[in-house]
Amino acid sequence: MDRARQQRALVLLPICLALALALTALGSSHWCEGTQRVSKPLCQDHAGGPHCIHVSRGSGDGGKDNESQAVQYIWETGDDKFVDRRFHAGLWQSCEESLSSAGEKCKSFQSVIPAEEQGVLWLSIGAEVLNILLMLTSAILLGSRVSSHSSESHWFKVDASVAILMVLAGLLGMVAHMMYTTIFQITVNLGPEDWRPQTWDYGWSYCLAWSSFALCMAVSVTAVSRYTAARLEFSEKQRGQTGSWHSQHNASEPEASDNVWETEVAASLAGRTLVNFSEHLPPGAPVKVSMC
Repeated sequence: MDRARQQRALVLLPICLALALALTALGSSHWCEGTQRVSKPLCQDHAGGPHCIHVSRGSGDGGKDNESQAVQYIWETGDDKFVDRRFHAGLWQSCEESLSSAGEKCKSFQSVIPAEEQGVLWLSIGAEVLNILLMLTSAILLGSRVSSHSSESHWFKVDASVAILMVLAGLLGMVAHMMYTTIFQITVNLGPEDWRPQTWDYGWSYCLAWSSFALCMAVSVTAVSRYTAARLEFSEKQRGQTGSWHSQHNASEPEASDNVWETEVAASLAGRTLVNFSEHLPPGAPVKVSMC
């Protein structure tokens, strides 16, 4: 593999990495994560736990329990009645920690956001998908450029196309990330009461999405600079070939002029010799001329 193809392969690696990061971020649900303050549920057994409300029952007349007249005493007051549970949300779903059992409970993120923001969420998802398609197209084009042995002039359009596609992919990704951030912040303020987070921050999926954007812009800048340098080099090469052809053509023209001049001089001398010879012949003498 020559140096030029090695450089193209090095440009292909960041595109594949950006594509992998974008796919991982799109399919995960850790764009935002934090804690939610919710009321503790009632303990289902006597042992209970720290995440439920313990209930004590009073006794009826005669020291016998009367279920119909039982009185429940809840000792938790103030902040003791609430518990913080962890949650994380993405483009597709929102998951919360289950207090009654191990694991998580997940639901569609679309069911959490306000109704007037549904269209913006789908625009964000569409921009993310289009961003991935543009990066995939760029990877295919650049991969074909690395594996092919066509002439340099044929691949200038491919380099330019890769640069344009990566710029568009980066811009679409940036718009999609900003739209999702806006939607999540609106949902924090206007979403359901039992879902609104107490504290929240951006998760690792959000970081992966912006890392993919940074790689897209870096690859686009690199592709533009490589295309400009290759175009200038190709123009200089063509200019050099044109100059060498003109120099060879100008060198052949004097040789042709010399040959023509020698032919004309020889013909002129032959005519003069014939005229001088004919002057010394007697009048009426036949003259034979042989031309070779």
